[in-house]
Amino acid sequence: MLKDFVTYNGISIPAVGLGTWQSAPNDCYNAVRWALEAGYRHVDTAFDYLNEQAVGKALRDSGLGRDEYFVTTKLPADVKDAKLCEQRFFQSLDNLGTDYIDLYLIHAPWPWDQVGKDFTEGNIAVWEQLLEFKQKGLVREVGVSNFEISHIQAISRAVGVMPAVDQIYHFVGVTEPELREYCQQNGIVVEAYSPLGTGRLLSDERLTEIARGYGVSVAQLCIRYCLHKNTLPLPKSVHRERIAQNISLDFDISERDIEFLDSLEGKTV
Repeated sequence: MLKDFVTYNGISIPAVGLGTWQSAPNDCYNAVRWALEAGYRHVDTAFDYLNEQAVGKALRDSGLGRDEYFVTTKLPADVKDAKLCEQRFFQSLDNLGTDYIDLYLIHAPWPWDQVGKDFTEGNIAVWEQLLEFKQKGLVREVGVSNFEISHIQAISRAVGVMPAVDQIYHFVGVTEPELREYCQQNGIVVEAYSPLGTGRLLSDERLTEIARGYGVSVAQLCIRYCLHKNTLPLPKSVHRERIAQNISLDFDISERDIEFLDSLEGKTV
């Protein structure tokens, strides 16, 4: 059984989550139901994915108690003021049909059409708002996504509270070692979205050969690699068989193969 990740506040997060980015609502509903049947207890969505309602319905229809699953959603990247943050949060809560959210993240440090620009003031404002949601019991844990070290430092120095989670683009060949090390040294759980390189790794002949040696799929190899790096993978699929396969991770990768996979940094995309 995979060991949960635990935030510095003592909140347990199931070790593999179902990613739902780019999953249309109907596909998303089915994927979440199949994932829960396969043993997943962690689902990741976002306001901007436009599938929160499907996720919420699938969770409710599963028959599981509210304390038996962990759901993450995210504040839209373009929201950088407290009032709109509050509006979007309660919309997400309504979409999901739940009384609280397990993990709520700032989706990015800047709007997607202004990547690289400085939104420090806005990030501080919404970070304070997220902490207020947590204090009120509306969320169990709060964090960020796509934040670099400078973004994390800016909000934590201003407010005095570090994010509990940073969800980043992370897969074989793109592991952001400096950011990952910084987070882990500071007690921030690193979640790995797109652990399959948005599917591009699945046809990599080098990975196919290694996976064959363990009798597993390339996807399983890539997800296991993320866990080896002490990052929490969020694989996305809308295929029932692959969803079940992606949480079947009862194998270890040899140090020799880890060294080879590490050597692919910057060489898989």
